[in-house]
Amino acid sequence: MASVFSKIISGEIPSYKVAENAHCIAFLDINPNTVGHTLCVPKVEVDKFYQMSGKDYLELMRFAKIVAMAIEKAVPCKRVGMSIIGLEVPHTHIHLLPLVDMVATDFSKKIVTPSVEEFQTIADRIASFIPDSI
Repeated sequence: MASVFSKIISGEIPSYKVAENAHCIAFLDINPNTVGHTLCVPKVEVDKFYQMSGKDYLELMRFAKIVAMAIEKAVPCKRVGMSIIGLEVPHTHIHLLPLVDMVATDFSKKIVTPSVEEFQTIADRIASFIPDSI
């Protein structure tokens, strides 16, 4: 069965997309730890990141680096943290978290879910810092 991320990739489920190329997609987490919490997902459905081919892994990391730099410009933060956990959805994904302190790294503590307008505004702001040829 296709993962929820595969359904987002295919357009079956909507998302607040911030970047996409032939191999990866980045979109806002709908249950965020912090404003700008973004997921980077490979288009190939692989459960665990260490099961990915070396080529796909390196492409995901390259893609996530570009998205993280855009987040840092778009969202007030000290830095952008990265986490790969994988318990929530059986499809490799990287969490990019704008950080001002360690609170956002606690996945048991979520912020109040932003409104549709707030989600779209932050997605558009991050996307505005993504280069055309990602």
